[in-house]
Amino acid sequence: MAAKNNALNKPVNLSPELENVVGKGPMTRAQVTKGVWDHIKANDLQDSKDKRMINPDAKLGAVIGNDQISMFKMTGAVSKHMS
Repeated sequence: MAAKNNALNKPVNLSPELENVVGKGPMTRAQVTKGVWDHIKANDLQDSKDKRMINPDAKLGAVIGNDQISMFKMTGAVSKHMS
């Protein structure tokens, strides 16, 4: 079982752009990841042909850029908005 104080469970501060997507911080990295995916699914931002690709809307684009991005690279782009 994972330790309770691992990096995913440590609250982090969020940039205003990221707060527009996931809500007011601070929150854990796990909560941020869930919030970003909730936003992606609610707004149908996954590419219809390749579900690994994300087509950002204006809110998410302010965090990860406006170009299509893979879900793997998106994690790194989101992490730049956490401190």
